[in-house]
Amino acid sequence: MAVSSASDPSDTQIPVAQPAPHLAVSFEFFPPKTEKMQDALWECVTRLAPLSPSFVSVTYGAGGSTRERTHDTVTRIARETGLKPAAHLTCVGATRAEVDEVAGRYWDAGIRHIVALRGDPPEGQGEYRPHPDGYAYALDLVKGLKRLADFEISVAAYPETHPQATSPEADLDNLKRKVDAGASRAISQVFFDVDLFFRFRDRATAAGIAVPIVPGILPVTNFAQAQKFSAACGASMPAWMSELFDGLDDDPDTRRLVAATVAAEQCRALVAGGIDELHFYTLNRADLTYAICHILGVRAAKSV
Repeated sequence: MAVSSASDPSDTQIPVAQPAPHLAVSFEFFPPKTEKMQDALWECVTRLAPLSPSFVSVTYGAGGSTRERTHDTVTRIARETGLKPAAHLTCVGATRAEVDEVAGRYWDAGIRHIVALRGDPPEGQGEYRPHPDGYAYALDLVKGLKRLADFEISVAAYPETHPQATSPEADLDNLKRKVDAGASRAISQVFFDVDLFFRFRDRATAAGIAVPIVPGILPVTNFAQAQKFSAACGASMPAWMSELFDGLDDDPDTRRLVAATVAAEQCRALVAGGIDELHFYTLNRADLTYAICHILGVRAAKSV
């Protein structure tokens, strides 16, 4: 059977992502350990800054192990860029007075946004144990920060339930109590199933949680590493993701293309479902996050 000739190429239209004027983005960085890592971080900040994120956050190591590096990174971003930095702060390994002192230093430096977290136990400590003189949990930290100053506070949300929560209902109740204590935003833990996130959002709304729940997006460049991280925080990885990355361990270029495609489709599905803000876990690498934002229509303003 003869194959008909192709139509005029000019009749073919390639779908293009529509601009997203109302889509806000934010980026997470971690404090560098070495001068080389410092240079890489700053290259990442410089690359992403023109996208005008609503804020950028800097993580805080287990047990406060990066306390000074986090502070130095946050204050440098505030001092040398037009970005609005948020400092992560945890309950682990510090007294209330020590945590209050750190928060006070941020306030004095002009940092008004704190990401308040319980935090992970230090390496070698199997399970979380509150400091006897510290803030026991994120809820207590939110209350303490609000007593100290009128910080803007973001907290964590777990679409697949915190691994140590007694039940999904208890976990959601804990989120509501953090919001009622003064949190104005929740940032979700990593997830890869968009429908799962939407079900969680609907449950949160039904529970009376009215603040934005911002999806946390992790572009997966190393599948084995992402799988290990996800297992530790109670996030599942769909079988189809394993199949997509199968055979790419020694092919970083293809792996990055697949990673960008997967994350971009995840984000487009979230936006189509009504999400208007996304938080990217950059791992101090700008390329994938920048590409995904471009696909979504989040781009640097054109110079006049």
